[in-house]
Amino acid sequence: MEGVYRFRFKDDVPTKDVEENLFWAVFNAEAVFGKPRVRLDASFLFDRDKRVCVIDKSTEVGRHIAQLFTSLITREFGEEAFKVERVPPKEGEAHGS
Repeated sequence: MEGVYRFRFKDDVPTKDVEENLFWAVFNAEAVFGKPRVRLDASFLFDRDKRVCVIDKSTEVGRHIAQLFTSLITREFGEEAFKVERVPPKEGEAHGS
């Protein structure tokens, strides 16, 4: 279960709204797992210029954030507004490094 999910958004999807949905997914994870565990176990990044969001799926917290984020953005923008791919870790990259 190592690697990341990479979300790519179409040009007509407002980046501000994507960031807000990521915020709500992380906020929910804090309610479920606690803020310290999210801080320790979650890793995510949204690049406005590239219109890409990356979420580490190697932990239970990361998978929770990714699942909720997917649900939120699908509901708000529709299934055709983004593509998501599973990106395996680079060869030789150790888990947790």
